[in-house]
Amino acid sequence: MRWFWVDRFTEFVASSHAVGHKGVALSDNFMHDHWDAYPTMPHSLMAEGMAQTGGLLVSEIYEFKELVVLAKFSKLVFHGITRGGETITYRAQIDNLRDVGAVVLVTGHVGDELRAEGEIFFARLQKGGDTGEMRSADMPMRLFDPKDLAHWLHLVGIFEVGVKQDGTRMRAQDYGLPLEMAGK
Repeated sequence: MRWFWVDRFTEFVASSHAVGHKGVALSDNFMHDHWDAYPTMPHSLMAEGMAQTGGLLVSEIYEFKELVVLAKFSKLVFHGITRGGETITYRAQIDNLRDVGAVVLVTGHVGDELRAEGEIFFARLQKGGDTGEMRSADMPMRLFDPKDLAHWLHLVGIFEVGVKQDGTRMRAQDYGLPLEMAGK
């Protein structure tokens, strides 16, 4: 993944909910490409931040080993603009877990003010039939190299704050990920 729209997580409960944060800086290039005279965070990038927060939550259900992709926003509403200097808090909660994927409820707040809310369906691309092959020969088994994924999860603090349903701490080795960060 080239762009990260979540800077850090402060809460991550496996199969339940997550809270991530994105600091918006006036010096971010995308701020000046949106509305030159009045720089704001584009709504599409806020949607991507909510999707990344929810997507990691769903990916953890499958131990970061299966291909999970954003299939659709069932609902997406924005309630204002976000300016440089503000911090967006993304909240994601698993609403409905199915064999084919999961529905996640997401919000974006700045302080106590609701700026965005949505409902996202993440599809789980499963192996097909008795052959064990993917449904499409062109589909990779993973979107990330395990080292790259482990590096990002460490950077955003998943293993610092993440807990499993029983309250035990999430650890990289529990998911078959490298213990140390790649590319220190």
